[in-house]
Amino acid sequence: MTRTALITGASAGIGKAFAEHLASDGYDLVLVARREERLKELAQAFETRFGVRARVIAADLADPAAPVRVFEALARDEVAIDVLVNNAGFGIRTTFRNTPWERHAELIQVEVTAVAHLTHLCLPGMIERGYGRIVHVASLAGLMPGAPTSTLYAAAKSFLVKFSESLSAELKGKGVYVCAVCPGFTRSEFHDVMGTRSIVSKLPSALWLTAEQVAREGIDAVMRGDVVYVPGPVNRALAVIAQHLPPRAARGLMQRSGSRYRDVPKNA
Repeated sequence: MTRTALITGASAGIGKAFAEHLASDGYDLVLVARREERLKELAQAFETRFGVRARVIAADLADPAAPVRVFEALARDEVAIDVLVNNAGFGIRTTFRNTPWERHAELIQVEVTAVAHLTHLCLPGMIERGYGRIVHVASLAGLMPGAPTSTLYAAAKSFLVKFSESLSAELKGKGVYVCAVCPGFTRSEFHDVMGTRSIVSKLPSALWLTAEQVAREGIDAVMRGDVVYVPGPVNRALAVIAQHLPPRAARGLMQRSGSRYRDVPKNA
């Protein structure tokens, strides 16, 4: 039986890598992002290369109505979602006080509310069929103390970790697995959009992951029932160290490193 995977933020980076990996495993795809033309190009490429069906739904998850519109479009076509990858997200470079509230609200909507809403919409069908896999693309930042200008980003990713843990406990024995995948620095468009590419590129190469590695390890993790997974051995070591440092020392370390690699503009 062919199963279907829905991936948000599927037009590039980690989302595209998840879509490609799932298509190579034979899953039909539902690609969700804002860039419709880009999604159509990817859908055609995946169909040609892997022989799967790839649907496109152009949607901006910063719109509170978007999750329902996505789900209703699938219901009209009688498409059931077996794998949900909540990947869409973005970061903010400037400080909390100097960023317009509207931008903060968009981040919360995309990375918290839309994730929970889409999960809530897809979950009943998964439970009824006795099969479901839900990946929340969180971040290593969600397992670390907060850093400058990562104010709501780290908080949102921490929410995804706790949400995954709680939901996984609720779903035990129902055939539905939930995993928060927590990558560190990943080669994608994320840092280009934030305008921090020149700064983070100075990081040691051992800290970097490819989007393909994150997707491959993330899918493997949710399939075997991991609830929280950190891709890459270096990142896993960093997560363990951060959890065992005294809280005050860990916060100080993140403050210094965050200021160094976020390149916060003056008066930002």
